Amino acid sequence: MKVSSIIEHKGDEVITISPQANLKAAADLMLGHHIAALVVMKGGKAVGMVSERDTVEALSRRDHEVGLTRVQEVLPSRFVMISPEETIKRAMSIMTYERLRHLPVIEGDKLVGIVSLGDIVKYRLEELELETSVLRDIYIAAR
Repeated sequence: MKVSSIIEHKGDEVITISPQANLKAAADLMLGHHIAALVVMKGGKAVGMVSERDTVEALSRRDHEVGLTRVQEVLPSRFVMISPEETIKRAMSIMTYERLRHLPVIEGDKLVGIVSLGDIVKYRLEELELETSVLRDIYIAAR
């Protein structure tokens, strides 16, 4: 299965923020939307991602004025994303080896969604439940 199937199921809404915004605004957005990461957009293009982890790290490493720090100052140097045509297995692999909990889904230059580790676990659980039901039905029919 492809990443696009998760996006179709959960929807394509992604909460974004400007690289010029401060960490207080980022934290408020994450808290207000009950999410753990924001895609950073500049000129209509995704340029990075800021997460709760980045915010906590900035809080630990900077002075008490961390809320005024611009998002662009704490962005990880590497921006990892995935295409909607990639497989879910590939997304799981990227998230595991890159130690990420969120992956922006980019088609061309357009942000089309975001997948989280939770989205993938939910998808896999539904897939396993379906397999179990099919196997149970086959077993019952064969008896």
